[in-house]
Amino acid sequence: MVNQYETVFIMTPVLSENQMKETVKKIKEFLKSKGAEIVFEDNWGLRKLAYPIQKKKTGFYQLFEYKAQGSIIRDFEVMLKRDERILRFLTVALDKYAIAYNEKKREKAKKVETEEKN
Repeated sequence: MVNQYETVFIMTPVLSENQMKETVKKIKEFLKSKGAEIVFEDNWGLRKLAYPIQKKKTGFYQLFEYKAQGSIIRDFEVMLKRDERILRFLTVALDKYAIAYNEKKREKAKKVETEEKN
């Protein structure tokens, strides 16, 4: 059964811009290779952590929203755990209300972005 998931992960702040993009690309390709469909992707940028992780106080946040078989989540999380560039991650299965909320939020953001251009 295909479910919709949302994964947020934090990358170490010592990465260069290219290394960060390469890491995101690697993760995206892993999901696609397992048959996942990327619904939405968002780079939240460099943010302060709530508490130090591995003596680091900031990290690059990235969000992926995707549709996938539940069986790939375990492999995906193992891959994230093995990558030394990833400090933390969280994967959440979205219910119909969360999916509707995310879609509404994206439409609102597009509307604001369009208004700013005009």
